[in-house]
Amino acid sequence: MTRLPHFLVGLAIALAGCRSTTDKLGLPPLQTVGQVELERYLGTWYEIASFPQSFQKGCQATTATYALKDTGGISVVNTCHLDAIDGPLKVANGRAQVVDTTTNAKLRVSFFGPFWGDYWIIDLGQDYEYAVVGHPGRDYLWILSRTPHMDEGVYEAILKRLVAMDYQVDRLVRTPQP
Repeated sequence: MTRLPHFLVGLAIALAGCRSTTDKLGLPPLQTVGQVELERYLGTWYEIASFPQSFQKGCQATTATYALKDTGGISVVNTCHLDAIDGPLKVANGRAQVVDTTTNAKLRVSFFGPFWGDYWIIDLGQDYEYAVVGHPGRDYLWILSRTPHMDEGVYEAILKRLVAMDYQVDRLVRTPQP
């Protein structure tokens, strides 16, 4: 396992540095799902597609694992294999905090020091079989699944809902998974 600090730094800077507001962009406010049961959301998610980000360059077989911490908050472990599904493993350890305890759908995530980024759950399968994570400025987007592959009909339905939320779905890139 190879630990790459620039992966952490890039993620932190990107999330913290792009706190653009929807007002400034002329976009309607981004809506989250009505309610997230954190216990059901915890565990491992496979990245199905995302907006390309410099901190994920070359990443394949990307996963995110969430767990409750004894001290409160949520631990976040992001992994990917560099340049090939069986390439060197990259690991980013972070933390998350719920910002909106009424819905649990708005979180903030940090992978580096005091830098935090918005992590909003904007679509969620009824059985927590998929989740879509966005950013209020539409700068970031991840489509996640509990399995390495998603049914194409489910994926297409998610894309339609994202278009209605003013996301540029043509920017999405599929993530190779085993």
